[in-house]
Amino acid sequence: MSNESPRVSIIILNWNGWKDTLECLESIYQIDYSNYDVLVVDNASQDNSLEKIKNYAQGLETVESRLVAYRFQNKPLEVFVFSEKDYFNLPGTVKEDLDLIPSDKRIIILKNNQNHGYAQGNNLAIEFALKHLDPDYILILNNDTVVHEDSVKCMVNAAQKDEKIGAVTPKVYYYDYQGRSDVISHAGEKFNLYIGRGKRFCKNQVDTGQCDQPRTVDTIEGCSLLLKTEVLQEVGLFDPVYFAYWEDTDLCFRIRKEGYQLSYVPQSKIWHKIGVSWDSYFSYFVIYHYLVRNRLLFMWRFASPLQKTTFTVFFGFYLLANLVLMLFKEDMEASKEGLKAMYCGIKDFNIVKSNLTDQFRNNKRL
Repeated sequence: MSNESPRVSIIILNWNGWKDTLECLESIYQIDYSNYDVLVVDNASQDNSLEKIKNYAQGLETVESRLVAYRFQNKPLEVFVFSEKDYFNLPGTVKEDLDLIPSDKRIIILKNNQNHGYAQGNNLAIEFALKHLDPDYILILNNDTVVHEDSVKCMVNAAQKDEKIGAVTPKVYYYDYQGRSDVISHAGEKFNLYIGRGKRFCKNQVDTGQCDQPRTVDTIEGCSLLLKTEVLQEVGLFDPVYFAYWEDTDLCFRIRKEGYQLSYVPQSKIWHKIGVSWDSYFSYFVIYHYLVRNRLLFMWRFASPLQKTTFTVFFGFYLLANLVLMLFKEDMEASKEGLKAMYCGIKDFNIVKSNLTDQFRNNKRL
């Protein structure tokens, strides 16, 4: 019987964010864990990300970080680059070829042919890993995160102890909260289906040990999400209809629906540059459009009739409050864009809902 640690495929989605991606990579290559693959999946970046990541692998691009010191010792890395058209047409020796090189000396770069969004971008990398690498776990990381050296080990150890655990989340700190790195962003989340909102445990609190007990949570944010492979194969991957936002909540609810638990592991720690992954690159309209549309989509899928009724009332007040705030904004152009985003988000939800309903009916006929 092998004493080797479970294999973890670590997936980092990059889109025009190579600086953050390199800092994330540098922290990963310093973890205290021996059996892992690093997959950087690039969503057709236009900022020379691929060249920067390759240069980093060769030791030609250093990393500046307030949390992790750059090390020359683990460079160069052996680089394996695959294009989307070849992901599933490769020979069956990919794993064997990779395993000739230690985990901390190799990197896989997957080149998507377009910006598939968060959900499908990650899905392509997950499917690649499942087909070619045979991992026991998939770890989804936002590219704007920095991981503690014990983070992966602690999450895997917790998941290994209980077969009922389907996914694990670490304690997530703000990368920079008014100059501090000990302020908690979230320690798991409790979700209220009556209003369609989650409440983060210990949000915005300085860490004094108040969230040091493991717990079962309702949802896990996708900035750091460890998933058991067998659970993913049972419940499915991220739903690409979301594109960006709420796809992680949808997946968590599907995992729980199948009887698995979501576990918060405080011994595992990461730091997150909140909002950098998407908010820096998408317009206010695009962000708000998807937030409105996807929230409605999620509630349509998972809420009971009573919960949908209470949510409708709550969401109406929420939209009204936002409308009033926008009217008093000095930047009227931004207000107009926000109003348009709300309208288009609701309209788009109804289109998606109609399409999904038709698909369901057609599948039942078959």
